[in-house]
Amino acid sequence: MTDRRLWSYKEIAAHIKVQTDTVRSYRKHGLLPPPDHVEAGKPYWYAETVHAWVASRPRNRGRRLD
Repeated sequence: MTDRRLWSYKEIAAHIKVQTDTVRSYRKHGLLPPPDHVEAGKPYWYAETVHAWVASRPRNRGRRLD
């Protein structure tokens, strides 16, 4: 089963335990995958895209990102 929920910056930030502006910065610097959907100019990612991205990221200063 695939998880097709769409996540905003806010949901991604909560998932990886950072501020929303940090996630925006990741996108600005090309560290976040391209959005799966854009609505009214706002980017959204499928939960499965976020989970795959988190799994592929190097660990950040020993922080555990569940």
